[in-house]
Amino acid sequence: MQKHEFNEQLFDFLAASPTPFHAVYEMRARLQEAGFIELEEQNTWNVWPGGRYFIVRNESSIIAWNMATGSDLATSGIRMVGAHTDSPCLKVKPNPETISQGCMRLGVEVYGGALLNPWFDRDLSLAGRVNYVSIDGGLRSELVNFQRPVAVIPSLAIHLDRDVNHGRNVNPQTEMPPLMAQLHGDDKAELREILKQELLANHVDDIAEILDYELYFYDVQKPAYIGLNQEFFASARLDNLLSCFIGMQALIESNSDQNTLLVCNDHEEVGSMSAAGAQGPMLKQLLERLAPDPEVRNRMIANSMMVSVDNAHAVHPNFADKHDSNHGPRMNSGAVIKINANQRYASNSETASLFRHIARQEEVTLQSFVVRSDMACGSTIGPITAAEIGVKTIDIGVPQLAMHSIRELAGSDDAVNLARVLSRFYRQQRV
Repeated sequence: MQKHEFNEQLFDFLAASPTPFHAVYEMRARLQEAGFIELEEQNTWNVWPGGRYFIVRNESSIIAWNMATGSDLATSGIRMVGAHTDSPCLKVKPNPETISQGCMRLGVEVYGGALLNPWFDRDLSLAGRVNYVSIDGGLRSELVNFQRPVAVIPSLAIHLDRDVNHGRNVNPQTEMPPLMAQLHGDDKAELREILKQELLANHVDDIAEILDYELYFYDVQKPAYIGLNQEFFASARLDNLLSCFIGMQALIESNSDQNTLLVCNDHEEVGSMSAAGAQGPMLKQLLERLAPDPEVRNRMIANSMMVSVDNAHAVHPNFADKHDSNHGPRMNSGAVIKINANQRYASNSETASLFRHIARQEEVTLQSFVVRSDMACGSTIGPITAAEIGVKTIDIGVPQLAMHSIRELAGSDDAVNLARVLSRFYRQQRV
């Protein structure tokens, strides 16, 4: 796939995926179109060589895989790629409604390590999952996405905060509740009723009572190219839906004769410890079902490899001193191998060498990132997955700026080039 076509499809995916629930919904549709069959975890499976399958857990995590024809799992192993579906954001509280100066606001929690200042003065919408009792008494769930701007967090005027440009700490409890409406007379400020009316407008007409929800605010601005020569693109949730899309496209297009797998977990931004997170049992349980015999499974894992794909910090032109001078990845100069002596990343010389060899075959350059020795290092699902199932792993990612902002920036060449390398990785005979 050519760069422009790849990026346009990426933009469509990002715009349609304001929450992990919507991201998995979109991935499910694209995988089904490519011939993948959905399996239910609670059912007995009939998995055959040559088949393409996927499972979904919590509607926010997904694993898709291809069973090779004439390939023995124990000796061939599985080529695995991992990413995560969640991004830092503002999550609505269970009882969020407050009224201040005649205005309706919703209380929010900060999900993950979000940069808070960029959330001010943005056109915000609301999306997520709603659980309800249907008219016939059954329990149902439905995705909701208002799509249009329905809220804003207005900044305080500089006239009322003269020191704002000299450093500002944001209080998420008192300063971050989004403003949703101005109330008049007997107007009610009831989120559940607002949700019910929105779902009714979208032809969900069997709602008796809304019981619960998981809702997130997001910026309605669409992804877009940036730069005089469209060198960059900007979007919300590049960390890490960009990696989910790259992995999905590589899996669909690889046409591999090998056993291949993509796992996209929820909850990475808050530690991965959940039933659907990388520190949970989802991937391990799948591998146990594919290879029930422990001897076969252990040999399979020993012959497998995981590529953990999560965006990397590009060197910032205005803050170059925040990087080690020999390890400052640049946008549009290739994906980044992420390395850390304290195992915050799972890369080692063996996995890095293999991945470099694959990239050279595609004539794609790679870069290296090591955090400054006087700064703390983040982490990914890579070390967690390696520890949970014992598979050799490498951490890589597209370099980006403004990580964890409401709008992030990446190079327009890097995503499609990494997809090419992952497609070749999926076709590797030996790892």
